[in-house]
Amino acid sequence: MSITGEAIIGGVHERGAGGSFKAWDPALRDYLEPSFHMVDAGQIDRACSLAGAAFDSFRATTDAQRARFLDTVAEQIMLLGDELIERAMAESGLPRARLEGERGRTCGQLRMFAELLREGSWIDARLDTALPERTPPRPDLRYHLVGVGPVAVFAASNFPLAFSVAGGDTASAFAAGCP
Repeated sequence: MSITGEAIIGGVHERGAGGSFKAWDPALRDYLEPSFHMVDAGQIDRACSLAGAAFDSFRATTDAQRARFLDTVAEQIMLLGDELIERAMAESGLPRARLEGERGRTCGQLRMFAELLREGSWIDARLDTALPERTPPRPDLRYHLVGVGPVAVFAASNFPLAFSVAGGDTASAFAAGCP
């Protein structure tokens, strides 16, 4: 796991144009490397525009493709192993068992949404057939859930893994086809 302190915008690593900060290790009472460079308003606007441009193609992926994507994210998180847990311990001061539990919860949520995609009931399809002889006539009505656009997720610092960037909000957005 390589922490660079850079943002990833449109798949490209770049240094934020705003100020910078370092994470603080409460156990060692010292700063952690590297410096994180905050993005500015222009970079945020560009990230939002790129997410908007990616929406139609991402929403057009099949449920099976999105399920594989979510499973892959969970697998990649687990492959980070102790390095992820140790960095989260250093940044948060939280104990190993708590963070391992959060990682398990995060991966469990990703896999749960993947399974929901494979199972299919999430779409909540409803068909009300037309009743032209009724007064007033009822038209043919069809309903199902769809993703409506990109989603911004703000991470929670008190749950650095379970409710952070890869948590349930992100998992559900990806499952719905929202980048």
